[in-house]
Amino acid sequence: MRHPWNRRRFLKTTAAAGALTLLSPLPGLAASRGPRRLDVLILGGTGQTGPHLVRSLLDRGHTVTLFNRGNRSDELFPTVECLIGDRDPANAAGLDALRAEVDRGRTWDVCIDIWPHIPRMVQNAAELLRGSVGRYMYVSSLSAYADHSIPDMDEDAPASDAPDADATEFTMELFGPFKGECEKRVRAVFPDSHTIYRPGLIVGPRDFSFRGVYWPVRVRQGGRVLAPGDGTDRIQVIDARDLVDFQVRCMEDGTGGTFNVIGPRAETPLTIGGLLETCRAVSGSDAEFVWADTAFLEEHEVGAWMNMPCWIPAEGEYAGFGSRSNARAVAAGLTFRPLSDTVRATLEWYDGLDDATRDRISGRAGLPPEREAEVLAAWDARG
Repeated sequence: MRHPWNRRRFLKTTAAAGALTLLSPLPGLAASRGPRRLDVLILGGTGQTGPHLVRSLLDRGHTVTLFNRGNRSDELFPTVECLIGDRDPANAAGLDALRAEVDRGRTWDVCIDIWPHIPRMVQNAAELLRGSVGRYMYVSSLSAYADHSIPDMDEDAPASDAPDADATEFTMELFGPFKGECEKRVRAVFPDSHTIYRPGLIVGPRDFSFRGVYWPVRVRQGGRVLAPGDGTDRIQVIDARDLVDFQVRCMEDGTGGTFNVIGPRAETPLTIGGLLETCRAVSGSDAEFVWADTAFLEEHEVGAWMNMPCWIPAEGEYAGFGSRSNARAVAAGLTFRPLSDTVRATLEWYDGLDDATRDRISGRAGLPPEREAEVLAAWDARG
């Protein structure tokens, strides 16, 4: 029997399981804080979370330098310095622009390395910047953990690694081990001055993966909505803006260590049913949720996570996936905006996209309307 949510299929389809932020009335980053101004180097900065981070840092008076391929930097941040290059030394000028700055003695207070999953690229950048940055931050993933079967596990749980990564061709199945290996190499270069973030599914505005966008959009459309399980499975997500607030707080406070950056708070757990109900309340739609058990979904090849975003059935090797501890990050200042704010902002962002972009991203997660109708008809036709 096929298991759409078994480990092999899960890793192939998720790659970068991220994190959503939810359900706390606490503010993200108080505008009244008056930190010393920092020089921050961002490796990347134009994807899902990078623009939120750049804007937050600039709004708080910090100086930002970007290093990336320059494809979108001028469009997003025309006044921000951008060093043009490539994380892969084999491509074009590689790290030459960054190396030139280092060679002339330039330094930064913080470098944050956003999302690369190829260990040699992370190691190359970290080694180049050793002695030139005060703190090295790396955005990893909850996928780095070797075990997702036990609820409430914290950052001390074993991570995967891939010591032979440099001689191994990357596949999505290796995303978690490669992320763990990247962490390992960062710690080796910056043993006393690293900060590692392990987000889960990152949602909110700029979620081009569509995984955090599908439910707000689909529920707003109304009608009968195919929904997974019985609504009680716990899920964890992080709003990109809450992730960024925490990153900036750690920069300003000089916070080091490894953190699970996921929400909501432990005392207000979130279920897939809670997410869908919030989507309905925000949009005011007439959506009717048709909760289909996992066996039925499996029979009809409706997979967890990608077809039914944000959700993994709490069983077997993923029994603890939706309930990992975030206590360490909360103690260090991680806060969460209300889930309703995330849903509302997601819809506003989606509505502001041009038609071509909406069409391009809408097929990346969830079920197409005709496929959902087909599965609902099969549900209704059960004996």
